[in-house]
Amino acid sequence: MKINKPIVVLLVLIVFMSCKQKEANTPETPVKTNSEQTLYFGGDIITMEGDQAQYVEAVVRENDNIAYVGTKEEALSKYPQASQYNLEGNTLMPGFIEPHLHPSIAAIMLPNETIAPHGWDKPTGATEAAKTPEEYKTRLKKVIKTKAQADKMLFVWGYHQLWHGPMSKDTLNLLCPDAPIGIIHRSFHEIYLNDKAVELFNIKEADFEGNPQVDWKNGHFFEGGWLALVPVIAPYLINPDSYKKGLAMMSQLMLKNGITTIAEPGFPSSDFDMEYNLLKGEMDKNPPYDVFLIPNGTQLYSMNGNDNAKAMEAMEAMPTKYNTDNITFLPKQVKLFSDGAIYSLAMQMKEPYLSEEFKGEWMTPLPLFKEQLSFYWNNDYKIHVHANGDLGIQQVLDYNKKDQKKHPRKDHRFTLHHMGYFDSSIAQQMQALNMEASVNPYYLWALSDKYSEFGLGPDRAENLVRIKELSQRGVPVSYHSDFAMAPANPLLLAWTAINRKTAEESHFSQDQKVDVFTAMQGITINAARTLNQENTIGSIKEGKAANFTILKKNPFKVAPETIKDIPILGVVHKGRLVSTVAIKS
Repeated sequence: MKINKPIVVLLVLIVFMSCKQKEANTPETPVKTNSEQTLYFGGDIITMEGDQAQYVEAVVRENDNIAYVGTKEEALSKYPQASQYNLEGNTLMPGFIEPHLHPSIAAIMLPNETIAPHGWDKPTGATEAAKTPEEYKTRLKKVIKTKAQADKMLFVWGYHQLWHGPMSKDTLNLLCPDAPIGIIHRSFHEIYLNDKAVELFNIKEADFEGNPQVDWKNGHFFEGGWLALVPVIAPYLINPDSYKKGLAMMSQLMLKNGITTIAEPGFPSSDFDMEYNLLKGEMDKNPPYDVFLIPNGTQLYSMNGNDNAKAMEAMEAMPTKYNTDNITFLPKQVKLFSDGAIYSLAMQMKEPYLSEEFKGEWMTPLPLFKEQLSFYWNNDYKIHVHANGDLGIQQVLDYNKKDQKKHPRKDHRFTLHHMGYFDSSIAQQMQALNMEASVNPYYLWALSDKYSEFGLGPDRAENLVRIKELSQRGVPVSYHSDFAMAPANPLLLAWTAINRKTAEESHFSQDQKVDVFTAMQGITINAARTLNQENTIGSIKEGKAANFTILKKNPFKVAPETIKDIPILGVVHKGRLVSTVAIKS
């Protein structure tokens, strides 16, 4: 048979090329991946840069920081050895930021008993709401029966008079005559004590002589009275074993809700060394979030001989002495206090409350408050002020307007926190003074229906936390929980601002609804700005920390009413991926 030479040559070439191709596809040693680099792709990646939702195909982290943001093709070219994380259609956003949360409150509230007007989800399980006096008393009796001990303090958090009826020392003495008990108000600005608690704490009426915010007869300590009591009862309130358990539960909540950064404006609440050491003990476990602390100017004033200069001196020594890899005292920042709590209906209002049952309180006596504002303003501090009612806020504005005239400053970022009730006039004044805001949208959800009937009336109650008055004027606004004034759940806060829906399914002040992007700014880049950290966290940008939150769905692509229900799959904290599956009850 005659052999066709061209065909033979062609067959030889095909076999040769096939072997070469096989050799190329099956190298003797696999390509090594770089464990210090991870390429994220395969889902919606939202940067939160700019003024609308911006998407990229890929993000690369190198060590703790973001090294690349852009296309997948270029990422593969620049980082061929990076390990790869396929989002599989899920969504990657900047790590959520909680700019106003109290670890001390979390540590006390989470492991102790909760009987509140609304249900609470704790790592140990859900707590049902008690909406009537009868439900509250039944639950309280059960707690006393099962938990009260003659030699141990029992704290129960969540009481509110509008849902649960009157409270007094006599009431507690009848319910719990043989063991010490303290009923902590829903606001965490008040407490009621029975005789056994007074005896255990070894306190006397004379210890609080002249304090108008102590009602000794009823065992009631509120606002300034509560602040005076807390240092005395700190060894009981901050019980180390219970406190450690509470901090561990807080860490579980942070992961569950996608939070990679928290801040406490107002550290300490009572005992600096005890609170710091217990917090450090939790942070030494390396949970996937960072803590920023803003010194409490009012508490440090009293702890330093009622001297603002000495308080400031103590603040300025804190970063060097106490900062760690994941705990940072923010330099040249301070927290001060204007009026009382919105949950207590003790905020200062321009128009009177509906009844004399409620009245505004000042957390800091006005002469001292004015002195502190001017002192820290003149020393170029970023000032954070707790302020709730329109009169309480207006007082801050009036004082600061005078300070700005005497001592002009640029980029001062003076920030008002909470802002329960205000109107367009206040928003306009804030814009003119270049002030900023960190608000709690949850007030509307939890309080508007009840306060429409009691305390405020519908005109004011249905217009709580009018966020759009601020955002439409270009005032930077972040959202916070002030945990436990709201659940530490950024998506829930954003959902409330977007929908303005209440616990009773009411839709109030719909003209103040914000768009999804504005709301998501409030828990990412604007929350970073509240802490002066927008150059390091808050958006997905080269050079920033590799802090991400991974969501099952894209908040920009679901119905706004469902945003609060989007599952959190995990977080990336400084490049370390932690799944929510790791949460243990």
